[in-house]
Amino acid sequence: MTTEDRLDLILEFAAVLYTNGQSTDHVIASAARLSKALGLEATLVPQWGVLHLLANERQRTISAQAAADPTGVQMTRVADAMHAIDEIVSGRMTPESARNAIRKIAQSPPAPRWQFTLAASAGALALGVIFGVEHVIASALIFVSAGAGALLRRFLANLSHNLLLQPFCAALLAGLVGALAVKYQLSSSLRLVAICPCMVLVPGPHFLNSALDFVAGRMGLGIARLAYATLIAVAITAGLLLGLASLGIVLPADPPGRIVPLWQDVIAAGIAVAAYGVFFSMPLKMLPTCIAVGTLAHALRWISIILLGCNVATGAFIACSFVAAVLTPASRLASLPFAAVGFASVVSMIPGVYLFRMASGLLQIVASPKIGPQLVDATISDGLTAVAILLSMGLGLVLPKQIIDYIAERSAPAG
Repeated sequence: MTTEDRLDLILEFAAVLYTNGQSTDHVIASAARLSKALGLEATLVPQWGVLHLLANERQRTISAQAAADPTGVQMTRVADAMHAIDEIVSGRMTPESARNAIRKIAQSPPAPRWQFTLAASAGALALGVIFGVEHVIASALIFVSAGAGALLRRFLANLSHNLLLQPFCAALLAGLVGALAVKYQLSSSLRLVAICPCMVLVPGPHFLNSALDFVAGRMGLGIARLAYATLIAVAITAGLLLGLASLGIVLPADPPGRIVPLWQDVIAAGIAVAAYGVFFSMPLKMLPTCIAVGTLAHALRWISIILLGCNVATGAFIACSFVAAVLTPASRLASLPFAAVGFASVVSMIPGVYLFRMASGLLQIVASPKIGPQLVDATISDGLTAVAILLSMGLGLVLPKQIIDYIAERSAPAG
């Protein structure tokens, strides 16, 4: 292979990893390993939308680049690409064979539509159980609404490549169903029929990869990832509130959920983990580990809050620290992106309900300046609680991972 061919091959592998949820650190390290195996000294420089590869050969610098938007999460592709790199490094796969392999990996399909739909329905219902849904009809509406939203997302994916259209429309549908449920007295003041189908849309892995980039000092890429994830969250919130407003329904300033028994909480958390495993095309061999870790993490959170009297942010920090401590080495061994594996295990702790209620409260304050102080206080409280939980989760997931990665890199054999 010519030097240009080898650079293109490295970029193809890096693009598959980068666009399917692998952390930037591991993408750069994998590109360096592959470059060395191909007889090059190359450095990958990732930016939003493009990957730059710089190589030194015979005292001259050669560069190449490839378009790559890190907007997807598909763990099977990442695992297969990492395995192929190992095969090349060990000499069991030739570069010519690797080109065909990586192109096949890049085209591997996501989860079938029926699995994706069932996972969305089950995941939303599991979140409803965690937040205290009490009635069968409300549970059925959550299940059907989330499933319909998943079908709508897959349908829109064939019509448009707009990254915000799918979450906005799915949330709009959930808001409409939630508004009808309130109108016909099929939903409590918690509005879980509207909120839970939207919770499964939150782009957690992108928030987590953004935090990892910030910690590594890649400010530009971290800001870009954060902006992308924030825009999706805004689109979800806008769709939800617009759907509710179509029938004059708002999210009241009520507690975010009811307390449920520990056994019920952890079983529902395990179902939510399994659902996100399907969303992210997690290899089946990794799914039992994530489910076990997710249920144990939720048990720790429940014990911290209910029995020990910790606040929700502290409970999230304890649970996320446990998840990171267990799944960081597990994800390294399985060659899977930690952002997807970790988020799947803590998805039920994401403070989406607080964000939705804060946004609804702000709109009510703007619409009626003479609103009472109770709504103002509740809106501020929801916003601060959401920020505190997000920061606690980010710190709990990132700090142990950084420590474990540092130890693993220091103990790895040189070369």
